[in-house]
Amino acid sequence: MGVSGSGKSTVGDLLGRRLGVPFIDGDDLHPEANKEKMRTGIPLDDVDRRPWLMEIGRTLQLRQQAGEGVIVACSALKRRYRDLLREHAPEVVFLHLQGSSDTLAARMAARNHEFMPATLLASQLEALEPLAADERQVLLDVRKSPSELADRAAAALDGLAVDWTTAAGD
Repeated sequence: MGVSGSGKSTVGDLLGRRLGVPFIDGDDLHPEANKEKMRTGIPLDDVDRRPWLMEIGRTLQLRQQAGEGVIVACSALKRRYRDLLREHAPEVVFLHLQGSSDTLAARMAARNHEFMPATLLASQLEALEPLAADERQVLLDVRKSPSELADRAAAALDGLAVDWTTAAGD
């Protein structure tokens, strides 16, 4: 989880490979209307996000019920969004890729995203609610390399004794 530019897709893909579980980019689960809205620089609201979060929740739930792990990149900026995901998959662990607004803005300026312009970073940072103590979490500093972040995430998940046959990851 994290705002745009934090490296969710890159780190999630690397982590999935290290753990031997599939990686799904949550951006791929957005309805086309959401993608178009973001393309035009309009931030999504809670009404826009709900069907997307429900789809991610169902994806986590189906994988968990099948006894399979999965890594899903998803911003999950607000507590209520994470609560909705946990309703579907109570054992979800949130890997929060965090960094300063300057670091994130520089990263976004250096990439070309299909529908997420750098102008939306401020709205995401404003919406971001820190993880609470009751949310299973691993905090990761985006100043580290993607490979190091994936290694640290894998080690942290191992320390949480996550059973990938019964838990879904984010």
